[in-house]
Amino acid sequence: MAASVGTFMANLDASIVVIGLPTILAHLHASIVHGIWIITGYTLMMVILFVLLGRLGDLYGRVRLFNLGFVIFTIGSLLCALSRNGDQLVIFRFFQGAGAALLMANSGAIITDAFPKKELGMGLGTAVMAVNLGNIAGYTLGGVLVTYFGWQSIFLVNIPIGIFGSIWSYTHLKEISQKPVGQKFDWAGSILYCIGLATILIGLAIGDPLSERNIIIIACGLAFFIAVIFVELHIKFPTLDLSLFKIRLFAAGNFAAFLNSLAFSCGPFLRSLYLQLILGYSAAKTGVLLIPMEILIFIISPISGRLADKYGSRILCSVGLAFNAAALIWFSTLNQKSSYGEVLVSLALFGFGMAMFSSPNSSSEMGSVPAEKRGVANGIRMTVNQTGAVLSVPFSLLLMTLVMPYNKLSQIVGSSQLISSNEIPIFLRSINHACLILGFVALAAIIPSLMRGPKVNNTSAPPTTHD
Repeated sequence: MAASVGTFMANLDASIVVIGLPTILAHLHASIVHGIWIITGYTLMMVILFVLLGRLGDLYGRVRLFNLGFVIFTIGSLLCALSRNGDQLVIFRFFQGAGAALLMANSGAIITDAFPKKELGMGLGTAVMAVNLGNIAGYTLGGVLVTYFGWQSIFLVNIPIGIFGSIWSYTHLKEISQKPVGQKFDWAGSILYCIGLATILIGLAIGDPLSERNIIIIACGLAFFIAVIFVELHIKFPTLDLSLFKIRLFAAGNFAAFLNSLAFSCGPFLRSLYLQLILGYSAAKTGVLLIPMEILIFIISPISGRLADKYGSRILCSVGLAFNAAALIWFSTLNQKSSYGEVLVSLALFGFGMAMFSSPNSSSEMGSVPAEKRGVANGIRMTVNQTGAVLSVPFSLLLMTLVMPYNKLSQIVGSSQLISSNEIPIFLRSINHACLILGFVALAAIIPSLMRGPKVNNTSAPPTTHD
């Protein structure tokens, strides 16, 4: 229950901000750069901290960190609502993201501890339901709250949920994991890892990643990451346990998840632009129209989790990725005269695809690792997923700039007004172009998904080469 509330909160605030973004930028007189960081800064903080917090959870208790996450997230939500300009909101979104990281980094490990292996897919499927319930609520509440109560209300709504979650988790959630004896926290590896990952992601997310400035930033980040690998290979108890990638199930699942997240995570952003700025729908109507996708994920995820428990993850995940690719490619064909029925086809494909992929892939990854490493394994898993999410919106904008100049794109996205008729064709082509390429990225994810191997019944020890 508590783990589900935590994942619900973290995902509520991701989707609720996407719907309200055009209004937020207009009211705060903020730029498209602020818009990118309002979305990605929240996720970036989670990406940086996931592995570190997962390792801390293994060493000192997952429940303790999870409880702290509720408190920080609730305070961060209040600070976001009090923001007076784009810079302040970006900073407070980072703080809020730290709370979300504490909630998400250990939720998967807590659930894995609580469920027997033969029911793990169902347990993680229930967690995916909470994730998508948060998305559904975010899309619905985001539009309604922004339209009738102002943009600040999309952050204030978190406060009662956060207070309830804090009290519930503190009184009901008990630590059942076994803490390792005699292991020390790897400060050197953790600091190098955070600096390296943050530097790389910042270089990819601010402006043109191919500019001289950004190439230098990315190169510095890669240098830090090389140092991380060297340190982690020569330390007894590493934060970033690279030995986990020797497990084929874990490695293949993470690679497929990264590509899928890169292709999928910008979907709400692009669909919101299409529905609001091209078709002229309000934020409230846009939020409601995006709900069918999340309802499908909500309904099908536990079913796909049960199927993964029985039949394995390889085929289920690969079919899900194929549906996601079809959804993106279909969306790339929409135009100014397309009906909502045509949009609904894309949403249905997305919903079915994500439901078939997420629960089985999570079960495959978490079920393949030793119990004492579940915290760091879940941290790596979440880092991979959220790294794709962080890069997804900047990557989609980069693809759009191949069709429409950045300055004009920035002007349009940063406005809450319907764009002029003569700008619609090129803006629409830029969205279609991005979706088409992202569709092929989702198709590429099928390759590592299939490489995870056929199902082998093994309940005594985590497999190293088979699923």
